[in-house]
Amino acid sequence: MRSFNGRDILSLKDFERMEFFRVFEVCEELAPIAKNRSNTDMCSDKTLLTAFYQPSTRTRMATEAAMHRLGGHVLGFSDAKMTRAGDFYQESIKDTVHMLEYYGDVIAMRHFQQGAPAEAAKWSSVPIINCGDGWGEHPTQVLTDLYTIWNELGTLDGIHVLCIGDMRMRTMHSIGYAASQFDMDLTLVYPDNMSPTDEFRAELNERNVSFREAEDVRDVIQDADVIYMEPVVQPDYTKPRDEATEDKGVTPPQYQVTAKLMREKAQQSAIVLHSLPRMDELTVDVDGTRHNRYWIEAFNGVVMRMALLALVLGKVE
Repeated sequence: MRSFNGRDILSLKDFERMEFFRVFEVCEELAPIAKNRSNTDMCSDKTLLTAFYQPSTRTRMATEAAMHRLGGHVLGFSDAKMTRAGDFYQESIKDTVHMLEYYGDVIAMRHFQQGAPAEAAKWSSVPIINCGDGWGEHPTQVLTDLYTIWNELGTLDGIHVLCIGDMRMRTMHSIGYAASQFDMDLTLVYPDNMSPTDEFRAELNERNVSFREAEDVRDVIQDADVIYMEPVVQPDYTKPRDEATEDKGVTPPQYQVTAKLMREKAQQSAIVLHSLPRMDELTVDVDGTRHNRYWIEAFNGVVMRMALLALVLGKVE
């Protein structure tokens, strides 16, 4: 297995099966620190720089919280408009990263342009962690999701995952690539205008991913061990920022999960994951059911990013 020390975390295409489990092992080692709301001095000599060109709540703050839990230092920006990349100069990724690499030991980047973190990695002497790039990928989120499933179900093999939402989304791409390393069946449910691209379908087939496509969650939810959700009412991820409109639309019932649907059709043991934020595709009445795992998922996001930071900074091997 390859070392994570100094490694960029850009895509789950790059992950082999045993590497997922190595990350999970480090999560298990570090989880008590987060559970006890304590800190360690593991990364006291290291600095994380967060470069977020696109809005974020959980990913940015979970990554920063993870570094604080590890005893490290944090600096960065959460609004590119306040940098020279977002004003008159429109400074390039190359020029920006050539500066940022001197300010920190690892850079966590979110960008509205697909491939931007990979471009940054070309010019950076420190590891780049992709925290979401346009319609590209979101490896840290999906590693969190898989760790949550592994913790809850005890396995990533022999399970059926129902993916509901926009199949152009970066999380859907990452979970599709990750599924190639496990005995995992996927069912994809999406509106017509949010279908998987021909390129993504070809990649799934090339990677021997077992998947099928369906039109209505109500017809297939009974088969799911895991219900994995994203909104179908959402912003344009190719923009730095997309403001809310007065009429954002509503989610059609064939892409919606409710407590009633879970009670009437889902397996009793099925769990629901959502990276959040949500619209009306996941109704709040699911929050109080035994199926809800998205708050645990949010906590696990800190633990996962603690593990990734410790690994790429060489604090664990």
